[in-house]
Amino acid sequence: MKTLKNDPPECTGNLLAMRDTLEILGGKWKLLILHYLMTRDKQVNTFKKMQREIIGISAKMLTKELKDLEVNHLVLREQLDTRPVTVQYSITEYGRSTKELIENLVNWGTSHRIKLLHGTP
Repeated sequence: MKTLKNDPPECTGNLLAMRDTLEILGGKWKLLILHYLMTRDKQVNTFKKMQREIIGISAKMLTKELKDLEVNHLVLREQLDTRPVTVQYSITEYGRSTKELIENLVNWGTSHRIKLLHGTP
């Protein structure tokens, strides 16, 4: 990454950190999946259940996003010893570190909807 002359080092560092975060958590589905797993922590969360309950996500996209979240240690995939094979997903302790971020996004989104509904600048 090219550094500009008047770019304070902390700015470049912050931008790199933000880019990393967006790379790991960005997209339409990853934060929704994490929120889903966080709020259903005491439940058995199978692939089929998640696909049914996360409205609009395709099987292909859910597979991709779960693999990405697993690679980044945010989600745990466990294959149960059943016939047929059942796979369950849960959020990891590290995945729980996104809780405050997700809550802030939910709060901001709620405030933004209210602002748009009332038309205030």
